[in-house]
Amino acid sequence: MLFSQLITSIKTRVGNVALERLQPWHFLMSILMVAVVILIIDYTYMLWMRSKLPPGPFPWPIVGNTFMLPDNKPWIWFEELSQKHKAPLITIWIGRNPTIWINDAWAASDLFEKRAGIYSSRPRMLVFAELGAGQENLLNMYTTDPEQRDRWRVHRKLIHHGVGVQSVRRYRQFQNNESRVVAYDLLKAPDDYVKHFERYATSVVSIIGFGRRVESWDDPIITEVIAMMHLAADLNVPGKKFPMLMETFPFLARFPNEIAPWKYGLGKQRAFHFFYALADEAAQKEGHEDSFVNHLFSERPKYNLREAEISSLTGNLFGAGSDTSSSTLITFVLACCAFPEAVYPAQEELDRIVGPHRSPDWEDEDNLPYVKAFVKEVLRWRSVAIIGGQPHAPTQDDYYKGWLIPKGVWIQGNVWAIHHNEREFPEPDRFNPYRFISGHPDSRPFPGERGYMTFGWGRRVCSGQALAEQGTWITVSRLLWGFNIQKKKREDGSTVEVDIFNYTNGLNMRPQPFECSITPRSEQIRRTIEREGKQALEDLEQYRGETKYRMSTFYSRNDLAMNTYGDGKKGS
Repeated sequence: MLFSQLITSIKTRVGNVALERLQPWHFLMSILMVAVVILIIDYTYMLWMRSKLPPGPFPWPIVGNTFMLPDNKPWIWFEELSQKHKAPLITIWIGRNPTIWINDAWAASDLFEKRAGIYSSRPRMLVFAELGAGQENLLNMYTTDPEQRDRWRVHRKLIHHGVGVQSVRRYRQFQNNESRVVAYDLLKAPDDYVKHFERYATSVVSIIGFGRRVESWDDPIITEVIAMMHLAADLNVPGKKFPMLMETFPFLARFPNEIAPWKYGLGKQRAFHFFYALADEAAQKEGHEDSFVNHLFSERPKYNLREAEISSLTGNLFGAGSDTSSSTLITFVLACCAFPEAVYPAQEELDRIVGPHRSPDWEDEDNLPYVKAFVKEVLRWRSVAIIGGQPHAPTQDDYYKGWLIPKGVWIQGNVWAIHHNEREFPEPDRFNPYRFISGHPDSRPFPGERGYMTFGWGRRVCSGQALAEQGTWITVSRLLWGFNIQKKKREDGSTVEVDIFNYTNGLNMRPQPFECSITPRSEQIRRTIEREGKQALEDLEQYRGETKYRMSTFYSRNDLAMNTYGDGKKGS
């Protein structure tokens, strides 16, 4: 009896030990089997969805096409895929989420313009919106949620008051004067043309926003704000590197910043905003009651505007206006160097209509059709917002040419492909203003009266479009009138070549630094530039002012190492 009990006890213990050894393996195998089943179901769903969506490369489970994305300029790859599949729309899977890219002007017009009521919302943008600029920013607001849609309308109304089509005409006088100062500065230091353009663009939006001009190109606010905009632009280009890789693996965004270097500091709570501080400072000063920030503060009780909203509205105006306008002017200089044959007709027209004793003015625009076309070609040839700004998202399921465009999907216009389609723009990399001369053999049909899609579409079109077009026309026409802008000659007589493809990789692209020669076209023109420049500085004296704030020190003082679009690096 005792022996049998002992044997039973031993068997029980041995069995329990074996069971204990087997349980972890059984548990792991069970987890693995469940994971495999879930993966198969999820991937089957992806492939089923793929059969309904526009064509594109075959996606892998979980990661989609993320690791197929090129390291630089993915918009060129999207264009090539569209040509390969002979389709105006293509689908790229970012992780498990499809994104649709429009590579055709007519398709973009059909969807974003003619169906603007459906395509006015935004998709979920983890990096740029949720961890970056915030959901209270006009750029990122959904229109599917009634409360946020109403808020979006408020923000849109406020920004239109600042830079809408009807508003920008009242800025012409100081915008013209700032343009005259650019020409004057180029006489004194032509090699610093990039700095002059950045000062000009920043000063114009600073006067609009705060009633205060930026007098010197070495003002820290210029470099700091433009660096911030470049950082922000980098946060919204699809890619296989961090931080954009979090769009493929959203769970990585849940880790605390302290143990997640891949977040680049994004996502911290903000106690205070740099641009709100600038706005509050400007609103308390007398003499510029018609500035944008004064309007915001006067409307604050009516719309119950929060600090974050005033900060984002002011920051969008200030940051975007300074970066995009200066980048466009740098592209203009590059085009002059690379395509001198396009410059000669413009200068002939300016000599005939304007002459050397004054520079072009607003009243000359209708009498300068080639110069007007030249400006349009600058905006078309190398558009700054190369992928059309922020993505759109339909508020309901939609169909185009038999393809499903699901509700809430990320859908974006590829401006590079649209502006480089041989059908509308033969030899698209050649700078040719005659494309925009009605009736000329080089002119082709294009949807919309402008002939380009540089500023986006529909209800999400860039709010500052009218201001940018107005400023680009007056400055480009003045610089064409006043200067010979050419490739630089070395001391040995050889020419410094320029590369028309050497651009940055951000959402807002600009040429990489290059050398050039900028000289006045004649002695009489040089004297006119000097006279007008000195008079302009006197007229702009009313906007003299300074701010006590600097972005590089502001956040350290407030125990923050971040800017309006996220942390970034101190001093960026």
